[in-house]
Amino acid sequence: MSTSSTQSKGINQRVNSVESNGYPRRNGSHQQKQHVSHNDAYLYALRVAYLTYLLQPRARRTQHVPAPQTTVQRSSTSINDLMKDFSLIRDNKSTRFPHGFMSELEKRLTGVLMGKERKPEYNDAAIKRSFAAFFNAFTEQSFKKRMEKDRRVEDLVLIFFSNAAKELQKGRPPGDDAWKLMVDRHLALFIRLISLVLRDHDWIRDRPELASRLTTLEGKLLAHDQDLTAGSSRTAGVGTSVTEVQIPLSYEVKDMPLVQVVARVFGLRNTQVQSDIDKHKTTWTEKAALTDLKAYQAYLNLNSKRTLRAEDFDSTEGYEAWRKAEVQDLSQMMLAIVQSSPELAKSTSGTILPQFHRQPIASDSIDAAYSDVSKRMSEHSERSSYVIDQPVDMSAFSPISQGSDGPQQDDLPFTFIPPDPRAFYRFILNEALTHDLNDQSLQVSATAAETPTVKLLSKQSTELLNEISVRWRIPSISRIMIFLDVVRQKFIDQDVALDTLDAAFNFVKEPLQENKKSPNFMTSLFLERTKWPFADIVLNQQILSSLHDALMRDLYAAMQQCYEQKPPNIASIMYVLEHHIYDDPSFPRSPENLDAFTGALHEGLQQKAHEMYRSFLEKHVPQDQNSWEFFHVIELGKAVTSLSQKIQKRYKKNPEIMGVNPLTALVETILPLYAEDARDIVSRILQLSEQQEEEIPIEDGFQLYQELVDIRRVHGQCLPNVPFAFHIEDVLVDFVWRWIRTTESTIKNWVDQAIKQDKFCVRIDNPQQIPTEEQRHSVSIIDIFSSFNQAIDRVVQLNWDNDLQYAKFMTALSKIVGLGISRYCEIVEQQFSKEMDRLSPEQEAATNQTKQEKWLQLAKDTWNNKEKIEPFQFFPESFVKLNNIDFAAQQLDKLEHEVNVDACAAVIQSHAPPVTQRQKKVNNYVFTIKIVEAEGLKACDMNGFSDPYVVLGDEYQKRLAKTRVVYRNLNPRWDETVDITTQGPLNIVATVWDWDIMGDHDCVGRASLKLDPSHFGDFLPREYWLDLDSQGRILLRVSMEGERDDIQFYFGKAFRTLKRTERDMTRTITDKLSAYIHHCLSRRSLRNLTQKGITISTVSNYFNRNRPPQTAQAPSEVEITGALKQLLAYFDDNFAIMNQTLTSTSMVMVMTRVWKEVLVTIESLLVPPLSDKPSQQRQLNQQELDVVFKWLQYLFDFFHAVDEETGEANGVPLDVLRSPKYFDITTLNFFYFESTEGLIRTSERMASATATRQQSQRNRLSAPASLAAPTFGGAAGLVGLASTRRSKSIMLSRNLGTMKKAKEEKWKEAQADPNDDMILRILRMRPEAERYLKDRSRQKERLAAAAAAEMIVRQSLLASGGRMMGNLPRR
Repeated sequence: MSTSSTQSKGINQRVNSVESNGYPRRNGSHQQKQHVSHNDAYLYALRVAYLTYLLQPRARRTQHVPAPQTTVQRSSTSINDLMKDFSLIRDNKSTRFPHGFMSELEKRLTGVLMGKERKPEYNDAAIKRSFAAFFNAFTEQSFKKRMEKDRRVEDLVLIFFSNAAKELQKGRPPGDDAWKLMVDRHLALFIRLISLVLRDHDWIRDRPELASRLTTLEGKLLAHDQDLTAGSSRTAGVGTSVTEVQIPLSYEVKDMPLVQVVARVFGLRNTQVQSDIDKHKTTWTEKAALTDLKAYQAYLNLNSKRTLRAEDFDSTEGYEAWRKAEVQDLSQMMLAIVQSSPELAKSTSGTILPQFHRQPIASDSIDAAYSDVSKRMSEHSERSSYVIDQPVDMSAFSPISQGSDGPQQDDLPFTFIPPDPRAFYRFILNEALTHDLNDQSLQVSATAAETPTVKLLSKQSTELLNEISVRWRIPSISRIMIFLDVVRQKFIDQDVALDTLDAAFNFVKEPLQENKKSPNFMTSLFLERTKWPFADIVLNQQILSSLHDALMRDLYAAMQQCYEQKPPNIASIMYVLEHHIYDDPSFPRSPENLDAFTGALHEGLQQKAHEMYRSFLEKHVPQDQNSWEFFHVIELGKAVTSLSQKIQKRYKKNPEIMGVNPLTALVETILPLYAEDARDIVSRILQLSEQQEEEIPIEDGFQLYQELVDIRRVHGQCLPNVPFAFHIEDVLVDFVWRWIRTTESTIKNWVDQAIKQDKFCVRIDNPQQIPTEEQRHSVSIIDIFSSFNQAIDRVVQLNWDNDLQYAKFMTALSKIVGLGISRYCEIVEQQFSKEMDRLSPEQEAATNQTKQEKWLQLAKDTWNNKEKIEPFQFFPESFVKLNNIDFAAQQLDKLEHEVNVDACAAVIQSHAPPVTQRQKKVNNYVFTIKIVEAEGLKACDMNGFSDPYVVLGDEYQKRLAKTRVVYRNLNPRWDETVDITTQGPLNIVATVWDWDIMGDHDCVGRASLKLDPSHFGDFLPREYWLDLDSQGRILLRVSMEGERDDIQFYFGKAFRTLKRTERDMTRTITDKLSAYIHHCLSRRSLRNLTQKGITISTVSNYFNRNRPPQTAQAPSEVEITGALKQLLAYFDDNFAIMNQTLTSTSMVMVMTRVWKEVLVTIESLLVPPLSDKPSQQRQLNQQELDVVFKWLQYLFDFFHAVDEETGEANGVPLDVLRSPKYFDITTLNFFYFESTEGLIRTSERMASATATRQQSQRNRLSAPASLAAPTFGGAAGLVGLASTRRSKSIMLSRNLGTMKKAKEEKWKEAQADPNDDMILRILRMRPEAERYLKDRSRQKERLAAAAAAEMIVRQSLLASGGRMMGNLPRR
């Protein structure tokens, strides 16, 4: 036996014991139930139907008879006398019209005039004329306004009488008074119309006195006329009158509606029913019916068992209420019979006819009770034959003869009442309901008519049952309980649906919608349960318990199918349970049984869920393990999640059914099963793949991960305390690494293909169109970053639920991004250099000249003093490449924020082992070599200068880097940086070459340096002055960083690659302009401006040295600005070409670089480079110094480019123009002409302050004094001098924000840490300061060596665990 069957059995046992556990049954008040035969039920139903036919109101027909002529004279009563009833009580509000009455009356009058009035008496033409005359006066605004204010009846009646009299008097000869009777008739019709308006809007209830007086007035006006509706009375022939006569009964079935209903219900033909009626016609008479009522009343008075007694009720109050209603009901029924057959009253001895009363009877009388039931059961059918219009007093009418003792036996049979009325009524009700449910052609009853989809009893059957219940004296609540019991039995027998059961309950509970103002008698019956008979109380409990058992069985069966595709709808079951079973106070709840049902239902749903999962497993997973694929696990997961989502959506509004959550029962069963099976299947698939050496497609692994993660999320939400069967990320992590390795192997090909397909032009459709900022970069960089974003999004979209693994994925992808950017920069920079190093047309022509022709051309150019330098013809493609690099930096910065680099680094750091357990050895090292400057180079050209550039190579002569060419300079400054990656010591060779336009380049000199990672354990930068093997020396600044597997490192390296490429490309562009900058801002140009050429006086002064020199005249402002005219024009020409293609950012960057070149050139005019050796450069005089500073100011304003009209700066920003170099140059004015001794004192004071400040900073960060590092001797020079400043590291270049911050800190450091470098450079032009320069240089070397040693000690202590270092900051 199933669980549900066991549960139902328990419920049935409880329900079947309701009688014993509830109210006791009084068997003494009821006859023993007997079997009701089909024929007996038919005959008793037929008797009632036939009696209804006998007692129905007789039909009448009109008949014309001759009548004597009478002269009609109008009463002498005037209209004023008629209106005294109203005028005498003018101040009584109850006789005034209600508010809003006038507008409704106007509508009704309009209907009369338009012929829309339903009453036939208003269709006469003369009446319409009278009403039209009144309507004109009525609609006059003054009268209408007065009527709205006063609302007096006499005003309205008098105005109608006046207008009607005038209208009807028209055309009448003098002495003809017939129109006066017409006025009375028309006025009566007007009074009736007023009454109709009041009645239609229910105003008559609040104004009964007004209605009564209107009726009285109408009767007075019709004293000389007949009823207004009898139109024929005024149109009959002259000398005739009309009378009504009754139509005799035909006693045929075709004239008996209820008899025909009985025939249909019992399935008999009319002929057979007619035969039965003819057979019993003499017995089934009105007299027999009256006798039954007399006998029943006698039994009631004698408290016989044939009627209900006080013992049959739970309270005396209930019995008294029933008995009182029963007495009044019997009186009316007997009166109805007497009215139908008056001769019965004559034959009844000692009988006094009942007297009518105006007062209404009690609310629980037959008129208020059974009349309401009749309306509910018959859709406002006509009243039964036994119901009269007014309550009566039957106290004087005794159906039993005076002095009679009444019936002597309780079993005296009735003619119309069966032995067991309840049993017979139930049988007939069952037959009627069965017939009506099968006969779709019948008209449904009132309540069912509102819901056509549910059919109960037809209108005809309802009328029949109504007559039967009243004739057999079945109480209203008993009729309801019997009706519900019949429907219950049919529902259990599955003859009716659940909707019909619900409709049956609503049928007996809901009030009539059309009688909203009447009291809800049915509701009162259900509320006053203490007045019910015991039989109905017990039957109600039996009905509820039986239905509860059936509904719970249906609910269990329906819930067992809740996981199916189309499960049964349980809403109807739950609605009936909640609203009709549980809401009924008579239903005995049992929490224990409900809990048992909840447990059984939960177990049943779990079993069903298990069966559903097994079906999914058989459908989606093959039996052969060798054919298993990830696809099968995915499909199985989709089936599981689809079912879970479907159940969640299906029970979203009502998640629990009888305390059971179908979704919880489902997921707590199938999710653990799926997790275990998925673990085993995936493990088996991976094992087979490894054995067969076949790789599973990466996308299959990704799809499987996403499906498993979705299921795990649902698992966690529904089963928070149950762990998932396995760690998905650990099982499938290899698929992500495989995808990353595949991406890394293809990244270079992506870059190569993107560059190959790019034409490096602005993205505009029309050549005449000015490109926007977004259109000034080409498609290759867009495609490359689109590939980067797709690669990163592919991992992000996995929603990998392991932070450490995800951070490592992002680290690997950042390395790939760095490789792609490095490859892109390498190729683009090569193409850019090739475009920028191309020969001009003159240079190409020179390559075809002979050696003699080249010398002649050089001499010719020298003699002609050729100054005009044509602007370099830049290619737009070159500028687009520069724009691409700038765009790449912006996109990389955006990508860095989207990846959340800092968070990934923090996750990896949090999972990193302690410092003592980390590996100290770094496999790869990144050396950053900055080629700063050179000095004292040998001259390789005829003009006494060289055009030097530097090439870095390794010991195997492999080129590592190359700098730009610095033209016409023996003390060049390059400031170019290169990164070299190595795994151990590396020897590098720096070769300085002289660039020649013709022939081979000349070697200026060589120097070598060993890069040993062991010398850079502190990761601090060092500076090396390397002596060339020929003449002069070169300065290299070297720093080292370990190449770490760190996301911040990779992003920093990529940013630095972009910025270095951008800087090199920008420098290449400015190099094309630097030659002319040096030419225009040279000492030669300055000398020409101040000395204005060589004259005879100049030569004379040269030979007359003993004479005092004449003061040269200072150049004017025009001459000073004129000296810059050609340079500014040169800038304008080139900037105009650049502005057509470069973005605003790149344009400012190029202009900034040109400005720096200008500052370096001006600085070289003022002071020589920094060195410990004296310089041959001559110091400028005051006049020359003033010219140089005016040039500086003019160029400052030119690069700032302030609009004269708007005042807006369109050039380089002020904070860029006012760089530390600009600040150093401007400070020269204070020291330039100071004495040597003063400069030395100032230098010593500044050096002392700087040393003190640095020492205080070291004291805050250094180890205790006992751990101070010893000073280094000459060995420090072998490894280089460590700078106290931290160089630009990769970690400080990981995004645009950190790079900007580093620049700001550098600027603040330059302002907050003034040094004496400029003073030392001035002293180089003072021969007497040679000794101080050497001493100061050695002092700086010692300080740098001490700082380096101290930092090495600190790094070693940190590497050993930092136990003695306190809270030293870690790198």
